[in-house]
Amino acid sequence: MIGKLDDYFRFNETTLNLRAQRQQLLASNIANADTPNYKARDIDFGATLQGVLAGTLPQLNKTSANHLNGNADTGPGGAPLLYRGVQQGSIDGNTVDMDVERTQFADNALRYEASVTLLNSQIRSLMTAITGGQ
Repeated sequence: MIGKLDDYFRFNETTLNLRAQRQQLLASNIANADTPNYKARDIDFGATLQGVLAGTLPQLNKTSANHLNGNADTGPGGAPLLYRGVQQGSIDGNTVDMDVERTQFADNALRYEASVTLLNSQIRSLMTAITGGQ
């Protein structure tokens, strides 16, 4: 029974985790908007979600149990971090475009809230089924 509930909520759990981690990545881009030579990073959310759900994201091989997991070029769920294309170059080599970052940040936040609303709806439906609508 618990396994079926886990399966029922797994997609939303994964989506919310990836959205929260992407939000941190976008916030990092915004925070480093004035850092010389900082390169804006992001993930391909759709491909990352599919990879996490299918378990097909690349994993790093470790030759020793003492090695750390992951590296600087992996993002949420082990997805590869991508560099955002330069919209307008800057003299100091920074590739953060605040208009793009704010738009992506707001879009991701809106989609996060929509996922939370959907999850609340699923929980309410289960509660109604359990209690018989009382």
